[in-house]
Amino acid sequence: MNKNCKVLIPMMMDIHFDLIAGVLKNEGYDVEVLKTDHKGIIEEGLKSVHNDMCYPALLVIGQFIDALKSGKYDTNNVALLLTQTGGGCRASNYIHLLRRALEINNFHQVKVWSLNFEGLDKKNEFSLSFSGYFNLFYSILYGDLLMSIYHQSVAYEKNSGDSKKTLTYWKDKLISEIGKKIFKKLKDNYKKIIESFSAIPKNFDKKKIRVGIVGEIYMKYSPLGNNHLTDYLEKEGAEAVNTGLLDFLLFNLYDTIFDRKIYGRVGIKYFFIKYLVKYIEKKQKEMIEVMKQYKSFIAPSPFSHVLKMTKGYLGHGVKMGEGWLLTAEMLEFIQMGIKNIVCAQPFGCLPNHIIAKGMIRKIKDNHPEANIVAVDYDPGASSVNQENRIRLMLENARMMANQG
Repeated sequence: MNKNCKVLIPMMMDIHFDLIAGVLKNEGYDVEVLKTDHKGIIEEGLKSVHNDMCYPALLVIGQFIDALKSGKYDTNNVALLLTQTGGGCRASNYIHLLRRALEINNFHQVKVWSLNFEGLDKKNEFSLSFSGYFNLFYSILYGDLLMSIYHQSVAYEKNSGDSKKTLTYWKDKLISEIGKKIFKKLKDNYKKIIESFSAIPKNFDKKKIRVGIVGEIYMKYSPLGNNHLTDYLEKEGAEAVNTGLLDFLLFNLYDTIFDRKIYGRVGIKYFFIKYLVKYIEKKQKEMIEVMKQYKSFIAPSPFSHVLKMTKGYLGHGVKMGEGWLLTAEMLEFIQMGIKNIVCAQPFGCLPNHIIAKGMIRKIKDNHPEANIVAVDYDPGASSVNQENRIRLMLENARMMANQG
């Protein structure tokens, strides 16, 4: 890997990706997270990617091409970084679609790097040091904590912008601590972060409707993909609730464990993954236990609990797209008392139509109080229609709240 070139990363999660960029910079890479957000990105995507492909592919590739055409970067000294899960989802093919898009737009010289743990593209595989991978994990852990308490805080803050200032302070502080044995300060930092958000003046006179967000990973997190769904919910007077990125990481790691149970596959990788999962779950539970010490914020469920949620609904062998995890997240929200759920998904994502829309009827049969709306996103979808569906869900939520 040439560490002297500029590395561009597409935006998905503001908090997490800023922390991840800090980790990569600490590893010696010149990294920039692309935060562009305009219609030209969709247009570039449509020119370079077949419109039958996933909407996230169109947006991610469109954002890259838009950046390269902006004139801001030396195209002879730039690399594009994408992740690959290695699963059956078409997301594993985004790398090849991106390379094709670069050829179409005469950017043959631009390098494409893959961050994956399956050995999918060994010639162009992005690598970190051993400590770099640990710091990457801790950045996700911190990102989950900050995302959870930030959205709980911003919904009730008295002075607009207080939560954002506190969030920016902690992002900058954590980035500055990367590489300084940050793992030794975990619990201490958790407490300081929670206490600083707890100190923000809040108004709890009017209880806000809590709305859980589930769906395809890019659509549920990316403001570019979901038309700023979180901001829209907060503008409409609701509290947006999202699950952590660590859950998705664990979901992918558990594939190896469930494959052994279902198909009998055993290998060195299985034992390594099993140990890694135990370590990650332990660290996640430590964070949750610290959150539970403070009544000012509601802690998420540990992944070990999420695993059990699909009993009677789906088997753990259902893993295409977001697989059993998406159904589990809806059930987890309902169990937490969050009955109002937006399921954000790309229009053409077959796996998510099955494990999201396909499971909503059964969930509602077992939980009549559930107020779930599925919202499709694609290049031709009207944002007005999307917002109207969400607004109708919010009206139903208010009616149910008034009825007691």
